Amino acid sequence: MDMHDWPYIKKSARRKKQLVKKDFDKKLIQLDKLHNDLWNKRNNLPMVPLEHPYQRGWQRLFALSTDIQQGNMAQFYQGLLSKINTIRYHQSREFKRRRKRRRRKFVYDDSVQTLRVIDSYNWLQNTLQFTDAEKAFFAPKEVWSYRFSKYIIRYEFTEPWRFILVTIPRIIYEKRLYNDELEQELSEIKNYLDNTRRQTRLYKLKGKTYRYRWDSFQDPRYINHLKNKPMYTSKEAYLDY
Repeated sequence: MDMHDWPYIKKSARRKKQLVKKDFDKKLIQLDKLHNDLWNKRNNLPMVPLEHPYQRGWQRLFALSTDIQQGNMAQFYQGLLSKINTIRYHQSREFKRRRKRRRRKFVYDDSVQTLRVIDSYNWLQNTLQFTDAEKAFFAPKEVWSYRFSKYIIRYEFTEPWRFILVTIPRIIYEKRLYNDELEQELSEIKNYLDNTRRQTRLYKLKGKTYRYRWDSFQDPRYINHLKNKPMYTSKEAYLDY
């Protein structure tokens, strides 16, 4: 029997829509994988030293205080600081952030910078390779996590007065090698995927949720258990709370 003599099965309109949607989903997944591969390639490009270094804003970090530097434990505290130090960058030396607007003027205040807080996983696994002497300077603290919607244990440094904040210029000595073809391809894929409809569909295909609001994560101290309860609820249901 010739192949041309086979009976032809006509696709229904519903089947055609399903095939178009399936091809669209496959294209989104392929573009997302390609975007990740190109992003990794760009990050793995070598660094090239600059002929003329330049200053790009300011950086603020912790350093040993004068008393600690002159003491016998200076080397110990310097090694501890290298594991919990935090660095922030800003265009202005004052490191002020905009809080709110009053009429036609903006109100600025100082941004708070603290030492690194160790979560329970890094503490138990000892990913930062703390010694027993260094662990003695940390204490557990229970805090509310808006990300996990529960209380978690974190470990904080108990003697932050041993370090002071210093502000120094941020000098750029090198930059990453620039690839025109790679940047153009990344830009085209990003412009295509940045559409809200495509981004939402891609998140759903990857098993994630695309949220617009974050008010579902509430502190248990302010949760009203009587909210949205009907008026005809029995008295015992109210007394349970």
